[in-house]
Amino acid sequence: MGREKQHWLLKTEPREWSWEDQSANGGLSKWDGVKNKQAQKNLKSMRIGDLCFFYHSGPKLRCIVGVVSVVREWYSDGEGGDSGAVDVKEVGEMRRPVDLKEMKGDEGLKGFVLFRQPRLSVVPVDQGLWDRICELGGGYGGDGSGGGGEDEDEGLDEEV
Repeated sequence: MGREKQHWLLKTEPREWSWEDQSANGGLSKWDGVKNKQAQKNLKSMRIGDLCFFYHSGPKLRCIVGVVSVVREWYSDGEGGDSGAVDVKEVGEMRRPVDLKEMKGDEGLKGFVLFRQPRLSVVPVDQGLWDRICELGGGYGGDGSGGGGEDEDEGLDEEV
């Protein structure tokens, strides 16, 4: 009846919006400022309940640090044109950050769009790649694996 949950990677420079900012904001934020047309198309394709890796980009730190879920689909952010946003909510921090170099060296991640289009800020992640990255990072808080974290058993479909 419903469509399958999709997975994404959202890139942000930590000095502009970090995982710590996301957490300090009650875990909820508007994800906006996406200018690239392909990235906007990806953002518009997101649906409530989709999961996204939270990726720190920049010169010093390039790694997946957490997971957020889409809690509000694409909407106009009032700036005109194609400008819009989705709202995301923190699900949990990666048990171990997954570094870009580690991902590039992993045979199971060959063909990842992040490697082919490194400047794209919203990237689709297929199920196999999602599972492999979660494995590399030991999972994330809230994934139900029981690997620690204070909100381990809280539901991912919680309404905001």
